[in-house]
Amino acid sequence: MKKTAVKLTKVLFLLCILALLPMKTNAQKFALIDMEYILSQVPAYERANEQLNQVSKKWQAEVEALNTEAGTMYKNYQNEVVFLSQEQKKKKQEEIMAKEKEASELKRKYFGPEGELFKKRQSLISPIQDEIYNAVKDISDQRGYSLIIDRSSASSGIIYGSPKIDISNEVLQKLGYANQ
Repeated sequence: MKKTAVKLTKVLFLLCILALLPMKTNAQKFALIDMEYILSQVPAYERANEQLNQVSKKWQAEVEALNTEAGTMYKNYQNEVVFLSQEQKKKKQEEIMAKEKEASELKRKYFGPEGELFKKRQSLISPIQDEIYNAVKDISDQRGYSLIIDRSSASSGIIYGSPKIDISNEVLQKLGYANQ
């Protein structure tokens, strides 16, 4: 009888623990945002993109001008090659290669991984992204979200997201932009 009482006590103790476990775990809350939609509603982002496009076109024209100049130099060289001495040929070839190298370096300077366009994009876009991040964080803190996922990101892997948990408009309101 004593063994049965001990077993019964252990079972009751286990049941009490199991009953209390769900109370200790909190359900995690999730929300979605559509970053493309949010950014399309922020006029500063549109202006920044327009500035980036303009400067990019200007720099691209500079690079293309150098490439065109190198191409013209090469065509002239091809037309004159039969009349040139070995020294003149070598000099013209070096001039053409120098012009091509200059175009390549200018392209890298403007469009490379740490180039001017990258730096310009950082200076124009980062403050906007930081502002959006802070608004999302504030909403997340207020509403107790554990995770907020960007539904517009191709890498998010969301197949379906209920519009009920999409807080994109709330983020826009927090940023001071009404539903436009």
